Amino acid sequence: MTSPEPFFRESGSGPGVVCTHSNASTSSQWTALMERLGPHFHVLAVDSYGAGKSPEWPSDRVITLRDEVALIEPVLAKAGTPLVLVGHSYGAAVALIAALDRPARVRALALYEPTLFAVIDGEGPPPNDADGIRDAVAASAAALDAGDRDGAAEHFIDYWMGSGSWRKTPEKRQAAIAASGVNVRRWKHALFTEPTPLAAFAALDVPVLYMTGARSTASARAVARLLCATLPRVERVEFADAGHMGPITHAGRVNEAIAQFLARLPAPPGANSIRR
Repeated sequence: MTSPEPFFRESGSGPGVVCTHSNASTSSQWTALMERLGPHFHVLAVDSYGAGKSPEWPSDRVITLRDEVALIEPVLAKAGTPLVLVGHSYGAAVALIAALDRPARVRALALYEPTLFAVIDGEGPPPNDADGIRDAVAASAAALDAGDRDGAAEHFIDYWMGSGSWRKTPEKRQAAIAASGVNVRRWKHALFTEPTPLAAFAALDVPVLYMTGARSTASARAVARLLCATLPRVERVEFADAGHMGPITHAGRVNEAIAQFLARLPAPPGANSIRR
């Protein structure tokens, strides 16, 4: 059986950087970051299963984050070693698992609110800080079962961006989000059933830029609290007026924070000094 091939965007030259996107989004969310980093880095932004131009999940088996890592493996290999992983939301959770899978090839991580909700449930069973996203997914799933894709997307988007956000979304963008939102149960399964214990992330002995939005949800803040207390070399940056979708709504500031973080990293072995 031929392995699925992910779609990815590519620009620049230099040390490798791989970008993974949030749910209901695509690699296009990183276009501006690719332009910002392109003069000094080889940047690759990849579409996850069922997003953008990547294939749909081909199995009847429920998906895991490691399945998502396996899909993007050719892109990680193309980026070379050592590489930097940049991720947002679901994509940041994928990046964390990819880093644990092969830590020797990872130079650093820049993460905006990984949605690794399994660590919340691992700290203590419901009711807990993950209840809000659990309820939003349940409402989305019920709407899907009733044949209401727009309603499903509204529950999901309004949870992350605030009540009324879906109705303010441009109609053209709504169609793409609603089409992607049919995977909401799959996303939940991958994020809530990830078996990696919180303590395992203490082994990621690389620089981590952990970005959050002050206006984000209780679930995202709880994951941040747990991971930032566990990752050994974490630098936290909070954007005062941003929420969970900061890499899209406040792209300029988030991208600049990522660029400055990468500029502070020591040059990878064998690389020429890069002036920024």
